[in-house]
Amino acid sequence: MTHLRDRVSAIPGIRLALQPTQDLTIDAETGPTQYRLSLEGESSANVITWTERLLQRLQSVPELRHASSDASTTGLSAFVDINRDTAARLSIPASSIDDALYSAFGQRIVSTIFTDTNQYRVILEARPDTANSPDSLHDLSINTGSGKPTPFSAFSQITERAAPLQITRVAQYPASTLGFDTAPGNTLGDAVDAIRAAAKEIGLPASVSLHFLGAAGAYEASLANELWLLLAAVVCVYIVLGVLYESYVHPLTILSTLPSAGIGALLALLCAGEGLGVIGIIGIILLIGIVKKNAIMMIDFAIEAERTEGKSPQEAIHQAALLRLRPILMTTLAALFAALPLMFGWGEGAELRRPLGLAIFGGLIVSQLLTLFTTPVIYLGFDRLARRVRSAPAQGMPA
Repeated sequence: MTHLRDRVSAIPGIRLALQPTQDLTIDAETGPTQYRLSLEGESSANVITWTERLLQRLQSVPELRHASSDASTTGLSAFVDINRDTAARLSIPASSIDDALYSAFGQRIVSTIFTDTNQYRVILEARPDTANSPDSLHDLSINTGSGKPTPFSAFSQITERAAPLQITRVAQYPASTLGFDTAPGNTLGDAVDAIRAAAKEIGLPASVSLHFLGAAGAYEASLANELWLLLAAVVCVYIVLGVLYESYVHPLTILSTLPSAGIGALLALLCAGEGLGVIGIIGIILLIGIVKKNAIMMIDFAIEAERTEGKSPQEAIHQAALLRLRPILMTTLAALFAALPLMFGWGEGAELRRPLGLAIFGGLIVSQLLTLFTTPVIYLGFDRLARRVRSAPAQGMPA
């Protein structure tokens, strides 16, 4: 790399700029931009019209750069207009015309030559010197019903017209693809929101649907399901803890530590300028398992002290907070130090791991500062509530 930089710097007016790129991708296709979206509609003309309008608007959006589209990409194509009446008089069916064109310009395999070690395909094609321009199609011959060769010019007309270089369809409906990159200092979430706002601003009709592809589509799908995913994780933890402690109340005490961890993770991502993407959500889900161990250490010790030593809830949780402070700090520091390489790492893929380290580090710091004081208070509060609920039916019974 140093040798390449020295050679380029020797050229006047040329500067070598190295920009980190994301090697990990979930896109099914590649292109000149990192992210893509598609417009789908009922007609090609309608899709192309709205694609050009949206593209023109996206080129002025500050959150994006390098906005491009494949809808307006055209090139010269040769069109063969067949005079069907003349072809019918010459006894030339449409299938024969297709076969003649495919034999001249396709990849028709007419034979295979086998040797001791290899095999060679014999491809039928037109002579290169007679098929170097659309005008040469006039001289391409085809056998008529009488067996006489007849040139294409006798029953067809060849013209050159502009045509799309590619035709994209999704579920048999016309579609077009737009590509974009995020501007410096902006996240993928900012770009997605800006594109949605731009589509609404130009009045994108309901007959043309907008869908994000690849990484951008996965981002939107993850945001659509993140609330249910987090809720399912919390419910699973509550069920496991309820079975473990045989109580409906103590799992709520342990789960009370999760809001502070989520707030800390979001604050860390916000201070570092990182958006809440898929990796950040994974970090918050990991915090559910890491953070609740602080409360588990204290609650488990307090419940055991109440059941075996007959201590009051206040004495039990006070002793648990004193005796479990050192293991809580040790496990928290171990997790914090494990998150540091993710936060400050460099090299390929470092930008992918950084939100994970930030979410874990921020969530652990905030939760550690709060839960050591809030967990005993919440434990005693739920214990008093449970006692009142149990004593209410007894007070209502007649003497």
